[in-house]
Amino acid sequence: MGLKTMLESDPNIVVVGMAASGQEALDKVSSISIDVLLTDLRMGDMSGEELILHLRKTKPDLRCAVLTNYHSDEDVFSAVKVGARAYILKSATLEQVVDAIRTVHAGERVIPPHIAHQLAQRLARNELSTRELEILQLVARGLKNREIAEKLFISEFTVRNHVINLLEKLGTRDRTEATAVAIKRGLVRIEDD
Repeated sequence: MGLKTMLESDPNIVVVGMAASGQEALDKVSSISIDVLLTDLRMGDMSGEELILHLRKTKPDLRCAVLTNYHSDEDVFSAVKVGARAYILKSATLEQVVDAIRTVHAGERVIPPHIAHQLAQRLARNELSTRELEILQLVARGLKNREIAEKLFISEFTVRNHVINLLEKLGTRDRTEATAVAIKRGLVRIEDD
């Protein structure tokens, strides 16, 4: 209620609905006209990311903003990945929140500089080198470390280290999962020999 009152102090913002849970938000959004959805990341029944994903299936043009206390790399990355156009911390001033809502409504993104820096660092960490992509392609073809080492004229130990890095960067537990993720992301192509 406090946020609603603060937002409505701006003559250009009309709060058309409020929800105490993700499911309630899903139910309400289906029956009202809405331009910008403002959600938290943590709710009892679902995450803000899940809510955004559900809503964008039926309302692909809906512009979503996250207002939250959470700003770990994973929280930011997940929210932006599912389509959040703004990531606003609850420590922001009312003016910053209103400006963010206006900006999102206009079709732009709002990511505070320190959060944008976190995202850039995360993306840089996850970027695969040319050699890693080469090894990933061979892993996807089912080659063992020894076979990859022979093919690329490098040591088996070096291949093993590259595979460990690949698993970490892809967020996977094993070679099979890494191959599935790599195919899904279009990082490798499986071709008939």
